[in-house]
Amino acid sequence: MAAQRVWLLWRVGVFLAALTPLLFWSGQVAINAAGPEPGRYLLLNIGIGALWMLLLTLSLTPLTKLTRWKGFALIRRQLGLWTLAYATLHMLCYALFILGLNWALLGSEIIKRPYIIVGMIALIGLAVLGATSNRWAMKRLGKRWKPLHKFSYVILGLVLLHFFWVVRADMREWAIYAAIAALIMATRLPPVARTLPKLRHRLSRT
Repeated sequence: MAAQRVWLLWRVGVFLAALTPLLFWSGQVAINAAGPEPGRYLLLNIGIGALWMLLLTLSLTPLTKLTRWKGFALIRRQLGLWTLAYATLHMLCYALFILGLNWALLGSEIIKRPYIIVGMIALIGLAVLGATSNRWAMKRLGKRWKPLHKFSYVILGLVLLHFFWVVRADMREWAIYAAIAALIMATRLPPVARTLPKLRHRLSRT
């Protein structure tokens, strides 16, 4: 019973931590501290938040292997759904503040800014993974579930490409996120993945 309470508090803590940036950015807009274009402020920050969530979600597997703490595995689906939520809010901000809900402008926007298509593909992929992240879908898909959810690696590449196109005038921030993503993906390589448990054992002995 005590263990269940600990895991519940862990989940609630993760929920509040994931919600806090949204509340902060909304608060900045409410007190007129978001600059001259609050809509673009929300659009950019929520988009970066989606990238944060995706990187955190993908880091949980190597962290679990490194520490053997099941708390990381326990929040994998939760953070995955938060990634989808942030990405959806990012798209809604674009539709509201950039298009003004005038969908007739979307065609010309795509021609001028092809990274919009990349972002949409990534969002659709996240929606598919979110819809199939429950136990019912796992049972229905069987052995196909894991290969399907490895599409998250492709989504990460699409998100980085989308972000690259948006901020290509200043590559420093993008390079940091790309380096973090490369490190996380490197832990998926079989030689590195096999090393993580050994590294955990050495650290525990130390």
